[in-house]
Amino acid sequence: MDVRLADRDLDVRIEVAAGEVLAVLGPNGAGKSTMLEIVAGLLRPDSGQVWVGGHLVTDTVKGIAVPPHRRGVSLLAQDALLFPHLTVAQNVAFGPRSSGLPVRGAREVAEDWLAAVDAVELSSRKPAELSGGQAQRVALARALAVDPRLLLLDEPMAALDVAVAPAMRALLRRVLREPIAGAEDRRGGRCAVLVTHDIIDALTLADRLVVVESGRVVESGPVAAVLARPRSAFAARIAGVNLIVGQAGAAAGGPDTDWVEGVVHAGDVAVHGRADRSWQPGKPAAAVFSPTAVSVHRQPPEGSPRNTFAVRIAELTDRGGMVRVQAADSSDGSAGLVADITPAAVAELDLSPGMWVHLAVKAVEVQVYPC
Repeated sequence: MDVRLADRDLDVRIEVAAGEVLAVLGPNGAGKSTMLEIVAGLLRPDSGQVWVGGHLVTDTVKGIAVPPHRRGVSLLAQDALLFPHLTVAQNVAFGPRSSGLPVRGAREVAEDWLAAVDAVELSSRKPAELSGGQAQRVALARALAVDPRLLLLDEPMAALDVAVAPAMRALLRRVLREPIAGAEDRRGGRCAVLVTHDIIDALTLADRLVVVESGRVVESGPVAAVLARPRSAFAARIAGVNLIVGQAGAAAGGPDTDWVEGVVHAGDVAVHGRADRSWQPGKPAAAVFSPTAVSVHRQPPEGSPRNTFAVRIAELTDRGGMVRVQAADSSDGSAGLVADITPAAVAELDLSPGMWVHLAVKAVEVQVYPC
């Protein structure tokens, strides 16, 4: 997929390999759902191409726009959107029947997929008789009953109760990772694109992660790699780390170490941290560090901490036994730094919103890398 849509400021290029699950994350309005609508054929781009399973389904130059029902794509959204006048079994059989399968064959396909999603006992019910979780299971069976080349998942757990979402996530993991008989790749060729706001979805379901901001892909790579070395504010936030982006400065370190001390210059701030020996001064670079590695001081600290930041506290929030000290956003609009400290430390320092404090983190606790 390589498409542009001017009125929504979307310009993206994304590829999904056979048998791969790609998670797409990003803030609201970033263009994630628009991407899925273009792939599904519900929205026409201004320019570009969309390929599905080796088939060209959209080409604005050649005038190709394959109808949604002929693309080999199934879309599962937040709302199940089941046909209210049909039973569960009839809903699932609708796709195979519309593709020309005889009634008996379509019924058998529906039974197989309802069994796969643990919903056989719901076969005779109407959608109005289903809970939210049950309706999503049926919607998933319906989406898979047409044997799609590509499964599009648009926040499928967002509308579910927090007690129901884990079961749906486990079901999706099983369905996406079960091999298809006769297929050569490790998950049988079933690939999926999962739009989500929940990092747990990406961690448990996806092989690769794409971060979209303002209609552009800003990060892409294996899930673990993106979260370990985020390059965007959104990825850093979901990874739970502090991120400072700037330019790489000179490095220091002896020949007997497997790492060097690099520095990232961001405005009037210089952040020192651990870098690998390929560190290149003058290149764009990022520094990341955990909120738990940050200490808070009323006065500038003395001693070993190499990195200190004077910040104003925006808020204090409970983090389940720890207190998160959230600094106000920077003057350039970037997110403020955060520190996680004990309630006892908050009491001892007598911290409160609006107060100016000094955050400190040792260089050894900071990872710096090119971006």
